[in-house]
Amino acid sequence: LGYVAFFAVGAYLYALLASPHFGLHLPFWALLPMGAAVACAFGVLLGAPTLKLRGDYLAIVTLGFGEIVRIFLNNLNAPFNLTNGPQGVNLIDPISVAGVALNKTYTVSGLSFSSVHNYYFLFLILTLFVIFVSMRLEDSRIGRAWVAIREDEIAAQAMGINTRNVKLLAFAMGASFGGVSGGLFAGFQGFVSPESFTLMESIMILCMVVLGGMGHIPGVILGAVILVILPEALRYLGPLQQSLFGQVVIDPADLRMLVFGLALILVMLFRPAGLWPSPTRKRELAANG
Repeated sequence: LGYVAFFAVGAYLYALLASPHFGLHLPFWALLPMGAAVACAFGVLLGAPTLKLRGDYLAIVTLGFGEIVRIFLNNLNAPFNLTNGPQGVNLIDPISVAGVALNKTYTVSGLSFSSVHNYYFLFLILTLFVIFVSMRLEDSRIGRAWVAIREDEIAAQAMGINTRNVKLLAFAMGASFGGVSGGLFAGFQGFVSPESFTLMESIMILCMVVLGGMGHIPGVILGAVILVILPEALRYLGPLQQSLFGQVVIDPADLRMLVFGLALILVMLFRPAGLWPSPTRKRELAANG
């Protein structure tokens, strides 16, 4: 539940080193791996003391870690102004790839590409790369070790798997992906503050995983797509209510949380493995009745 902390670490690293805050303006290609490395270190820092925790206890600790990072970011502005406190960091350099600034509009063969299009294609390429790496890891020896530990840690240890190192690697890999995402977020937004990394962001990520199907990469992608499209679809309810009733009866923002909660309840009742579970998980649930 605390992976938003690694997202925040990557975002703030990019913001501090690519803005007037410290007078540094490091390039994107250098900051992205730095964000991954620092977030990876934070992942090991969180994973090392929590290796023996499972279930609810692990969730509570990781949730607390996410809040600790946010509170630190909110208060590290005195006596030395490291994070600029609640005001956040602004005037962050836009992402530039091979000398091409993505915040500008370009025309290629008569087609106009705005900054939104430029960032979209960059994020799409990096997302596909992360999906490819994740799927390769899933089919690798390390991925099979992760699955074995998830199913039965004691049996995995008896089979000779070094559960401590493998679990630490899982923390580190997940954290590094979060750090890269945070750096991209900072470069795209041009501004970050502690309020960008609240508990709600962690809950949103959890909802994507639970809705799509835990342990199944295509399922998680499906869950993410649904929960990203849903708020955009609900925006149309405001004008619709205005045309039907002459006023907005229910605020679409409030309805969003209601729909999220209802969707999760329905999934837990009728599709406990998620909308698109892994074949293995689906067979296990069918066998257990």
